[in-house]
Amino acid sequence: MYDHNRIKNHVKGVEASSYELFGAHIERSGVFFSVFAPFAASVSVSIDAGGHEDVPMRRDMFGVWCVMIAGIGEGARYKYKIWTEDGECVEKSDPFAFYNEVRPNTASIVYDIDNYGWRDGEWIAQREKNYDRPLNIYEVHLGTWKVKDGEGDERFYRYEELKTELVPYVRDMGYTHIEFMPMCEYPFDGSWGYQATGFYAPTSRYGEPRYFMDLIDTCHLNGIGVILDFVPVHFATDSHGLAKFDGEYLYESDSEQMRESEWGSYRFDYSKPHVQSFVRSAINFWINKYHIDGVRFDAAAYMMYLHANPDEPEYDCGVWFLKSTLYTLGAYHPDVMFIAEDVLCREKDTAPVIYGGMGFDYLWNFGWSSQTRRYMSLSYDERREEHSVMTYPMYYFNTGLFILSISHDDVSEGKGTLINNIYGDSQEEKFAALRTYYMYQITHPGKKHNFMGNELAEYMAWNNEQPLGWNLLTYPIHDSYHEFVRDANFVYKTEEALFSREYDLRAFTWVDLENSGSSIYAYRRDDREGTPLFVVLNFSHDECDYYLEVGFDTYFREILNSDTDIYGGSNVRNYNLSSRDGYLKIHMSGLSGVILKPCEENEVDVMPEYYEENKDTPDEQYSEEYPR
Repeated sequence: MYDHNRIKNHVKGVEASSYELFGAHIERSGVFFSVFAPFAASVSVSIDAGGHEDVPMRRDMFGVWCVMIAGIGEGARYKYKIWTEDGECVEKSDPFAFYNEVRPNTASIVYDIDNYGWRDGEWIAQREKNYDRPLNIYEVHLGTWKVKDGEGDERFYRYEELKTELVPYVRDMGYTHIEFMPMCEYPFDGSWGYQATGFYAPTSRYGEPRYFMDLIDTCHLNGIGVILDFVPVHFATDSHGLAKFDGEYLYESDSEQMRESEWGSYRFDYSKPHVQSFVRSAINFWINKYHIDGVRFDAAAYMMYLHANPDEPEYDCGVWFLKSTLYTLGAYHPDVMFIAEDVLCREKDTAPVIYGGMGFDYLWNFGWSSQTRRYMSLSYDERREEHSVMTYPMYYFNTGLFILSISHDDVSEGKGTLINNIYGDSQEEKFAALRTYYMYQITHPGKKHNFMGNELAEYMAWNNEQPLGWNLLTYPIHDSYHEFVRDANFVYKTEEALFSREYDLRAFTWVDLENSGSSIYAYRRDDREGTPLFVVLNFSHDECDYYLEVGFDTYFREILNSDTDIYGGSNVRNYNLSSRDGYLKIHMSGLSGVILKPCEENEVDVMPEYYEENKDTPDEQYSEEYPR
């Protein structure tokens, strides 16, 4: 297991698979332990495997400590006892542990990370970055999506239970991907996983690593991709973790000003080459060992500028890490998505590194979410004055590959939920506006991303101590909105014009751009063959006749109308549609949206049932077999 040249690469900052060199690795004669602690005076492995034992380790020229311990195997609990140059003894979890005890316990656990038989070969072979495929992401916090009766951790669904609860739900709702909020082991529930101590171990709150693999495998068998929210900026300061690991600031900066983050955690110091190897290898680990389809880089702006302030000097070390990592891992995994949460929206962040870009594949569009949600909070008169808010995102759309995101940050405490932020004189008005807003998101160019609970029209802001309000679906107005979201998702998955040329500006045309007096927006989306869809959105509360300029004469049908009665609307529908002299007359209720598609005469009044057409399940689904 010891490899002199690769350890040298780790120390130099160019290694991408350091997890093969460090940690606890099961071999025929026992377990080989290896830890990087160059400033330690001595190190031993403290083993609890049926009896407690401290085993001294040997140091090499790079500051790597190693030992082979016979007679132990998977399940053995261990820590590193590190004696510092000052004579202090500290107990540390393994930075490269594949599995850890459930908090508040802090020992690492020997685990065979390769002992799982993956079944997703067909999925992996066909995986892409989804530039011209639908990408509709459902963001999930596993501890609060649903809970069971019980106290403490007994309330959590286990990984093996989530595969039969979460996966069918996401598939049924028409989402293409699940994004898990940070899964790296973390000690404090209130951090939501954003302050980790174990960057190579899925949190043990919900079970063993093999069961998490099985959950991901089941997603793939059901046509659902998996994105992992990863935190490359900072880590928890808990004493058993990375903080002052070997008596010195090994992973963080020696400078207090550079060390402490805005979140009370410690920043990774990317001027230290071994830190670059450590974090790069962690990202590569999740892709290789857990078959992750995408990685979302949390707080990427803080990698580019220390305080995410572009008026300050660029953080050269962080930028170098991002570019080198995205270039390297992009070459290793050309079918895996790398996504930035970046409040800066700089040009070329989604351009390839070889062309001077940062190398991300997608960028969250914070401007879209903040500005459009502000628009929805305005009164009807104020919307007329702020009409350009909803059209402005298309002015900068060609500066990057964007995801239209309404994330956990948008609906957490202090922000309010979507339905609570929407202006309306009645519950019916607010829900009508919410349906129209979702149609705007699902038909606007850019990939889609929503946090769990958005599809329920959740009233309560999200926090980590309470589950989603699934009881809302017992109320007809919430159940109808839930049905609308599902049908809209399948329209997006099915209609090629909404995803196949997502970032081709020639495939998007404003038909009605400046109709501020009526708060109406209309645009056209074209598929690869040039076949269009037309979208009309009425954000006023006035019912009206509307003449849509389509440019040709043919028959049309509604493929989605947000005012349909099954969605809780007043059922203002359009039948027998045909355009004359290039114009199509439709009737619209207030606060409604409609998607129109050219059709044959015999299809005019047919509204396709997207859910029924797409709910067929694959042969292999929801396996209950224990993962091998």
